[in-house]
Amino acid sequence: MKLFFKSLYIKPVFFLALFSIAILFVGSYFSTNLLGVSKLLFAILAILFLFDLLLLYRNKTGIEASRIVPDKLSNGDENPIKITVVNRFLFKVNIKIIDELPIQWQIRNFNMSSSLNPSEEKVFTYQVRPTERGEYHFGHVNIFSSSPIGLILRKQQFDVDKMVPNYPSFLQLKKYEFVAFTNKLKLFGLKKIRRIGNTLEFEQIKEYVTGDDIRNINWKATAKKNQLMVNQYQDEKSQPVYSIIDTGRVMKMPFNGLSLLDYAINSTLVISNIVLRKNDKAGMCTFSRKIENWVVAQQRKSHMNSILETLYNIETDFSESDFSRLYVDIKRSLNQRSLLLLYTNFETLDALHRQLPYLQAIAKHHLLVVIFFENTELKVLTEKQATTTRQIFEKTIAEKFMFEKKLIANELRKHGIQVILTAPENLTVDTINKYLEIKARGLL
Repeated sequence: MKLFFKSLYIKPVFFLALFSIAILFVGSYFSTNLLGVSKLLFAILAILFLFDLLLLYRNKTGIEASRIVPDKLSNGDENPIKITVVNRFLFKVNIKIIDELPIQWQIRNFNMSSSLNPSEEKVFTYQVRPTERGEYHFGHVNIFSSSPIGLILRKQQFDVDKMVPNYPSFLQLKKYEFVAFTNKLKLFGLKKIRRIGNTLEFEQIKEYVTGDDIRNINWKATAKKNQLMVNQYQDEKSQPVYSIIDTGRVMKMPFNGLSLLDYAINSTLVISNIVLRKNDKAGMCTFSRKIENWVVAQQRKSHMNSILETLYNIETDFSESDFSRLYVDIKRSLNQRSLLLLYTNFETLDALHRQLPYLQAIAKHHLLVVIFFENTELKVLTEKQATTTRQIFEKTIAEKFMFEKKLIANELRKHGIQVILTAPENLTVDTINKYLEIKARGLL
């Protein structure tokens, strides 16, 4: 009986009808003709109410529903959630679906409405965009059913407490994976370059043609063939590529719901997959006060799972990053020359100058690419037309900060350090392009 009353909801239309009849009863004190009409309408309302109860509760099954969610969510992407509903009543019902979404989204008014014919099955799909890594707990799927009479609602609940982990953006892996294998690199702003003679992996001996480097002439083969022969080399494979993520407080700044740290994590996952597909070794680490989450660069099939699980648990400690400790740990741990993709952020030249000596020291032994971010909110501000004194002042300050970002990039290039200055939403594409450019130019 308790469950019965918990599942029964009376619709406002019933109370409106009851209120109208009550007014008629009050009016019958002044006009006795209304008394009979009031009693008749009250009896009809009571019969309809009881008949509505019978229709909705005679069938114990009523509505069947289930929620279909992915095994894991992809951070920063649109993830589809499906709710399947089947009508087991013998009549057409109107339904209202209220899904209890995880608290991270703070959505309290989510609902969907529809109607179902007898034995009809419908699939309702909606998109969710998580912006925080971690566990997302879905509550009940609440289905409210009403008969054609429409005086009451029957509530049914399905799928109690479903937990789904939210991982870094694995959906971007397939989205960008084709870039690593396409032969049309010009579409991505790159020119495929064939490098001969300055890499380490021998490929073949071939006949000399105009343009080949004469330093690669193989004199023994030339003597045997009685014509000029040259050694041909290809880009060395299995080169280590490390993604280094700054987890200090400068990476906590949010853009479009995602922090810079999460943009860097998503990019690291994608570039690691591209690196492995290109037969190089992918590794990663994070740093703030010290290096943590170290994943040694390897080239094995299960390595992406190790990187994904490591990225899932990364959090910022809100401290100031220690670049001197980063330099010491890299010097101690990395003996082979590697490509280092350093995700960090600099807002002023003074902030760069404090860390520049350590970046230069790292760049002496490795190919360092410093990746930092444009402030897209300031960029929008600079593109607006200023009409008041306040707006002119704000626009001028915004342009100053935007210009200082370019000065930071030029300062790094002046000291021989590769740079990516990018908008957060373009981070993954720009990082892939830089990696392919470095491979094509044989810089590593």
